[in-house]
Amino acid sequence: MSLQPFHLAIPVYDLAAARQFYGEIFGLEEGRSSEHWVDFNFYGHQLVIHEHPKTAYQEQANTNAVDGHDVPVPHFGVVLTWEQWEALAERLRSFNTHFVIEPYIRFQGQVGEQATMFFLDPCGNALEFKAFKDMTQLFAK
Repeated sequence: MSLQPFHLAIPVYDLAAARQFYGEIFGLEEGRSSEHWVDFNFYGHQLVIHEHPKTAYQEQANTNAVDGHDVPVPHFGVVLTWEQWEALAERLRSFNTHFVIEPYIRFQGQVGEQATMFFLDPCGNALEFKAFKDMTQLFAK
């Protein structure tokens, strides 16, 4: 079964800053746009940033405890290959990105061991990127 691309639209209160972050810092290819929204190729998926007043979760993120860290909720991201994840972490570091949770290995030595990192876009939207050396662990219990 092949995966179909998802479509995700998120609010951004500073369209120019978000466009620069996703395009230049994050390195995503820009698609269609208007003066109020921009499409990006988000690892083969369609991410759309929509200009919108600041939301409550962008003001102050809620968190859940996971593996000794405060994970921001809501958040979104992509499961990358190990090499893509390492390259993205290095790219973000080269742009002095502030990590909410620094890149590290979660659940080390346990079922579901994974590389993960969390950071915010300029408008407070939380992103998580992860990778598994063993992709069969993605949904393992």
